[in-house]
Amino acid sequence: MSQSLAKLPVKNAILDGEVVCLDDNGVSQFNRLLGRRQEPVFYAFDLLWLNGVDLRRLPLIERKSRLEKLVKKSRCQEILYAQHLETRGVLLFEAICAKDLEGIVAKRKNGIYRDDGKEWKKVKNPNYSQAEGRHELLMHHR
Repeated sequence: MSQSLAKLPVKNAILDGEVVCLDDNGVSQFNRLLGRRQEPVFYAFDLLWLNGVDLRRLPLIERKSRLEKLVKKSRCQEILYAQHLETRGVLLFEAICAKDLEGIVAKRKNGIYRDDGKEWKKVKNPNYSQAEGRHELLMHHR
């Protein structure tokens, strides 16, 4: 994956995201990632720095727009753009839970980037099946 990220059409960039392994339905499979059973992909959530310019003070919606263009321009299959919805968060969360996904992250569309967690809220699916035993797996693989 590092070779794929190195192919981004930029001089330099800092992306916020998550490395995941996806099954045939596009669902993140934590055990596959931990066991290194397949090649991971990088889900890009945010663009913090691009070609020497600090973007963290720009509104999230602007950073995401630039990120989407960058990911599309890269044509790299190992880098995925994390889409967003501006409305109907409750319906999205219900759909996420129905599909046994981990949860959602809610952010202010005009918010600046802060790494202290005060600009976003993670809402976890209380019945997420892959949460069980995760702590023990992480401790075992250290």
